[in-house]
Amino acid sequence: MIHFEWPWLVLLLPLPWLVYRLLPAAAEQHDGALFLPFATALQQAHKRSAATDKVRVLGMTLCWLLLLLAATRPQWLGEAVALPESGRNLMLAVDVSGSMEQADLGVRNRTRLDVVKSVAGDFIQRRNGDRIALILFGTQAYLQTPFTLDRTTVNTLLQEAVIGIAGRETAIGDAIGMALKNIQGQEGEHVLILLTDGANSAGAVDPAKAAELAAQRGLRIHTIGIGGKPQAVRGLLGIQMVNPARGLDEQMLKQIATQSGGRYFRAQDRDSLEEIYQQIDQLEPVEDGEQMVRPSEELYPWPLGAALILSLLLAILPPHRWRAHD
Repeated sequence: MIHFEWPWLVLLLPLPWLVYRLLPAAAEQHDGALFLPFATALQQAHKRSAATDKVRVLGMTLCWLLLLLAATRPQWLGEAVALPESGRNLMLAVDVSGSMEQADLGVRNRTRLDVVKSVAGDFIQRRNGDRIALILFGTQAYLQTPFTLDRTTVNTLLQEAVIGIAGRETAIGDAIGMALKNIQGQEGEHVLILLTDGANSAGAVDPAKAAELAAQRGLRIHTIGIGGKPQAVRGLLGIQMVNPARGLDEQMLKQIATQSGGRYFRAQDRDSLEEIYQQIDQLEPVEDGEQMVRPSEELYPWPLGAALILSLLLAILPPHRWRAHD
């Protein structure tokens, strides 16, 4: 069906006529008498000019009607479609600092960020009905994707993230602050899943203070700390134990989760990370809500384009000499 977004603009229909009738008439010029030996030819030219004037008036009237039709913003509404909607605002904050380039999560030749992209991408696709936002943080925090039901776009932008795009350090407090800013004015349940492999080493916001504000504003934060298992490495001094996750501040991540009503998880390889996201699926189950929407297609470019073409054709006609209320 056709729907007009601003039908009240039809009230402007008599505007050109009102302007013509209410504005003062232009003064006529009275030229002196002049003998014209070619008066017959001039009379025929005047008849042709009168016919051109009628065409011009009709064309301008049609042009005004087309412009008015475009201004009412006609739309073609399709059949109602049910979209799943859970009412939950789910945000993913992913660490893209320099330490995420380590390859210690049990997948050969794959960095920590590569593994996170793969596992978190599957998680995003399962969140049917959630409004999802993506935050990337390093030295600074950036809102990569605002809340949207388009899971494919969110996943695409996650897969395009590169290490160091937001700086080489880790601003965990700023990432939480960005999430708090993003939920302002948003209705529904707010959940943040924050994943990092380090400690807060940059940014202007203290993570503990950010977690306190999150608790006050109803933002539940689940934190995920990633980093490989301790390994025995043979060196010059013999076999030594090396902990790839020595830079991870688990105490801080636990405090953030506890203070905001969430949970802390520890991922040491790809399998444990997959299991964590499955647990989050259970903690934050997808609801079976629906929202009915009608897909719409804007139609105003058609009358607008027709008015433009018509105005160009009218410009080609010979110039018209307007007389007072002719």
